[in-house]
Amino acid sequence: MRAFFITATGTDIGKTYLACSLIRAWRAEGLKVGAFKPVLSGFDPAKAAESDAGQLLAALDQPISPQSLDAISPWRFAAPLSPDAAAEKEGKRVDYGAVLAACRRFLRGDHDVALIEGAGGVMSPLSEDRTMLDWMADLRLPVILATGSYLGTISHSLTALSVLDARRVHVRLVVMSETEGATVPLAENALALTRRWAAVPVYFLPRGASPQATGIIADTLLAG
Repeated sequence: MRAFFITATGTDIGKTYLACSLIRAWRAEGLKVGAFKPVLSGFDPAKAAESDAGQLLAALDQPISPQSLDAISPWRFAAPLSPDAAAEKEGKRVDYGAVLAACRRFLRGDHDVALIEGAGGVMSPLSEDRTMLDWMADLRLPVILATGSYLGTISHSLTALSVLDARRVHVRLVVMSETEGATVPLAENALALTRRWAAVPVYFLPRGASPQATGIIADTLLAG
C-alpha cells in the first residue's frame, strides 16, 4: 500500500479539492482508495455534504451518514478555528495520542492507496502541545504540500518547505492550485517556486482542472 499526508501552507488553500481529485483519479484506475481526515473544524451537521468530510465521502462514492462521518472524521468541531481552540469551545480537548493511534489503525486498512488530510497549515495547532508538523513528523508519511497562487505564496511555500525539511519530513511534491483573483499567473508562480526549491517537484492545477491534469499528478505519486 502507498500512503500520503496532504498538508498546506494555510487554510482554504485547496487540500480537500486536491485530495478529492486524487481519489477520483486513482479510483478511475481501479485502485482501492482510503481517505481519513480525523480532525475537522467548522463542521455544521446541517451542511455535512459541503464539509471536507462530506466531499471526501463523495469522492470515495460513499453515502453521508453519522456512521460514515464518524469513520472518516471522528473528531469534528463546530467552530471554524484550529482544532485545539475549536475543541476548547466545546469543553473538550484533542487527544494527540488518540489521533495518532487512529491514523495508524487506518493505515493498516485494506487499501491500495491511502490519504490522510491535515487541518489548516503546516504549523497550525492540533492539540494543546502539538502542531500539524508534529503529527506529520510522527507519522513519517510522504507529504503532498498544497499551495495557492496568490501574491505572497512563494514566501509562505518556502517557509513551509523549510520547516518540513528541518524536521526531516519528506515532501513528495508540491501542488500549486490557482487562487481566484490572483494577480500573478499560475504557471509563473509555480516556476518561481521551482527555481527557489528545486529539491521537490512542483505541479500546478488551474481552477477546474481536467481529470487528465490531476491524473498526471496521481500517477507521479505512485511512480516515485
